[in-house]
Amino acid sequence: MVLRVKEVDGSDCRLYSLYKILNYYNTKIDEKVVSLRFKNLNIKLTIMKQLFLAITILVSTFASAQTTSGSKASKAPMQLTTFDTIKLQAPDTLGGKPLMQAIARRKSDREFETRNLSLKHLSEVLWVANGINRANGKRTVPSSMGRYPLQTYAVLANGIYFYNPVKHQLEPLVKGDFRSLAGKQTFVDTAPLNLLFIAKGKTAADNFIPAIEDSGYCCQNVYLYCASEGMKCVVRAGAKEVELLKAMNLGDNFKFIMAQTVGY
Repeated sequence: MVLRVKEVDGSDCRLYSLYKILNYYNTKIDEKVVSLRFKNLNIKLTIMKQLFLAITILVSTFASAQTTSGSKASKAPMQLTTFDTIKLQAPDTLGGKPLMQAIARRKSDREFETRNLSLKHLSEVLWVANGINRANGKRTVPSSMGRYPLQTYAVLANGIYFYNPVKHQLEPLVKGDFRSLAGKQTFVDTAPLNLLFIAKGKTAADNFIPAIEDSGYCCQNVYLYCASEGMKCVVRAGAKEVELLKAMNLGDNFKFIMAQTVGY
């Protein structure tokens, strides 16, 4: 309670003294009330801060769990139970390690796990190898005069697919496990992915040197991507070419240029 005392002059000493005493205590009471109010406000602010911090932690934890869950799902091995068109995912152009770190980690491997690639990794490997990265249809790799003579094929455990860069999808070509034809080393037989870079000419006598040059760009892109993603790969100049092209039903105007094994 705050007492209200009317102001008096100093002619009556007793009243004036009483006035001073009461006003003194009024001031003390007001100060306590104000102090208590500020104390309550500080308590409320502290509680609000704690609640805000708790909510922030909960939201961050949930978001992290969702991201981890999504990351695990995106890296789950593909189940190749059917031989149909594979719709590939759009590349995550903000992912991976910085370029200089990827270059520092670039290397060749010749030991691979047998588990299939995830759809994310399969999608991005093909995109970096020979995909379209601009509205004008040009690719992730350079090509003399923009001719792009190379075609990219993916040899998976269940068959051989043609990579369609315009639609960014794998189109089934030949069903069956033809990995043993994609190379001459034993690791090729069980690796999850063997990329084939095959040139298409007008005739078998065409000049395939530009295609050979382009294959170097494709393979280096795959090397850097694998280094960025902690994956393994190795480029190979050899395959069982005659048997392979025959199995793929490709004519004499097609020429095997390069292969690259990719996996974990």
